[in-house]
Amino acid sequence: MTDATFTELVRLRDDATSEAPAVTVDSFAGQSNAGAVRIESGDDTRELLPHLGHVTRVEINFPSFTDGRGYSAAQILREAGYTGEIRAVGDVAVDQLAYMRRCGFDAFQPDKPMNEADVEAAFARWDDVYQKTTDGRVPIWGLRHGQNDDAGADG
Repeated sequence: MTDATFTELVRLRDDATSEAPAVTVDSFAGQSNAGAVRIESGDDTRELLPHLGHVTRVEINFPSFTDGRGYSAAQILREAGYTGEIRAVGDVAVDQLAYMRRCGFDAFQPDKPMNEADVEAAFARWDDVYQKTTDGRVPIWGLRHGQNDDAGADG
């Protein structure tokens, strides 16, 4: 037996965790005062854009690790200026965490708890990135051309 520590929620934010129950995108349309929304595969994330000012948490469900639509949903929210928590839930694997973070996720609640050492290693694995995205990291080609970290995702 190993003495590894496992975690059920990985959160990369310092603010208070929203414990409000998440409603579906369809339900949110009828009660736009909800504080948390859950996006399922196939939901149109853009329906939430006019209401982002009062949404504290968006959960994006991954029914299968092979379903990548959640990555696009997170990126759409961040590009629209959403600064609240975006939490990946469901079939989330440790090897996806760094990529999810680059697209805008800042919390992860997998179906199965993850080893904390594996989570830390996943986030620390690559010092440099190749594409611009919503996390503000300057791509390696930008660094070669003198861009600094203040240039962010917009270059």
